[in-house]
Amino acid sequence: MDTLKVDPATDALEVEAATPHHITVAELFRRAGERLRLSWIAGRAGGDRLLTSDTIQKPTLALIGHLNFVHPNRVQVLGCAEMDYLRRLTPEALDQAVDNLFANEIAAVIVANDEAVPMQLMDAAERSSTPLFTSPEQSPLLMRLLSHMMTQALAPSTLLHGVFLEVSGLGVLITGDPSVGKSELALELITRGHRLVADDILEVFAVSPDTLEGRCPTLLQDFMEVRGLGVLNIRRLFGETAVKQKKNLKLIVHLTPAGQWQEIDRLDMRASDRDVLGVTIPEVRIPVAVGRNLAVLVEVAVRNHILKLRGFNSSLEFTERQRAAIEADGE
Repeated sequence: MDTLKVDPATDALEVEAATPHHITVAELFRRAGERLRLSWIAGRAGGDRLLTSDTIQKPTLALIGHLNFVHPNRVQVLGCAEMDYLRRLTPEALDQAVDNLFANEIAAVIVANDEAVPMQLMDAAERSSTPLFTSPEQSPLLMRLLSHMMTQALAPSTLLHGVFLEVSGLGVLITGDPSVGKSELALELITRGHRLVADDILEVFAVSPDTLEGRCPTLLQDFMEVRGLGVLNIRRLFGETAVKQKKNLKLIVHLTPAGQWQEIDRLDMRASDRDVLGVTIPEVRIPVAVGRNLAVLVEVAVRNHILKLRGFNSSLEFTERQRAAIEADGE
């Protein structure tokens, strides 16, 4: 995981460059085995092989010797076409085709459609310690589901500091200096019917080029720390609907100390955008002072952001009305 740095001079969040994840074949089997109905029939010694790509291949050309189409550390799926081809081969040609398939360090092989597995394939998997699975699923469905699962597991990630909630259906990360009131604000929002995803630390995954998914670390799920009250179990206090395990990050709300009010653009609450894992996330800065109802302000900021997504910008509308009035006075 990468970490988040806070620059005290600029009050900015700096996210270090993320490194793509990798998982082992054994971990993939643990996550996807039941859903894809996988059976591990050979090559169990290779369970610690690393998967570094979410690309799932059908090695049709590799079976006839085109080895440049086989890439290391990837899953190879053998469907009906590949198995029909292997069944038509002579024993010598079958041995050569299997050797071609295992010539590179592939991560695993899955035989789909409940096809019968040739003994030569099982022997080669054992010799090379390459995990070999079978599945009754059709190969197109198998490849689609497996690719989706691996995209989720291998997505680049980073850690962000703040409180992450679902507010009016939108994923909102509340950030700010220590003791500025993030947890208290989040607690009030929860009492108003919104949902907690993560408190203090948020795991953010780039699940697509323009989508960030925020997830709560397993250790912190359901818990929130509030000064004066200690650690609270939000699920037990407010029920199942008060928490959520993950949500796409769409907006950052930064609580700004009163001494920095002069930096706020009064015609537009959004101070800047933040770049997180290469994705631009809009940011709203809200001044903090005694007596301000921050929960209402956050709710309105979220509603205003949703309006902007639909093409309605209140600041631009006001500016345009002001320009029209000035022109009318000039005439």
